[in-house]
Amino acid sequence: VQLVESGGGSVQAGGSLRLSCAVHVPTLNGQSMAWFRQAPGKEREGVAAIFTRGGSTYYAASAKGRFTISHDNFKNTLHLQMNSLKPEDTGIYYCAVSNTIGIASINIIDYRNWGQGTQVTVS
Repeated sequence: VQLVESGGGSVQAGGSLRLSCAVHVPTLNGQSMAWFRQAPGKEREGVAAIFTRGGSTYYAASAKGRFTISHDNFKNTLHLQMNSLKPEDTGIYYCAVSNTIGIASINIIDYRNWGQGTQVTVS
């Protein structure tokens, strides 16, 4: 297993969660790392991404102003701070890493390395 997520759980609407992803894939000088989520019966969608060289970020409209993506370069750990959670944020959250693009991307076709997912439930 090369990407290991943690930090999921159940929370009431308006609450917060912090997801983490330990990244063990071979790293390069500049990668796009992202969080995706998949709700029951829906397609997997991008939530937020960060390009590790420079720290530029990109957020889906649903995440802007509520979620913050960050990367700890020393520990090579990806985080997603989620505030003001809503029931529609419920789903399995996956982290992903791409070595093939030069920007922060939430386009699913850009990613081949995936974690196993962590469940987030907002009631």
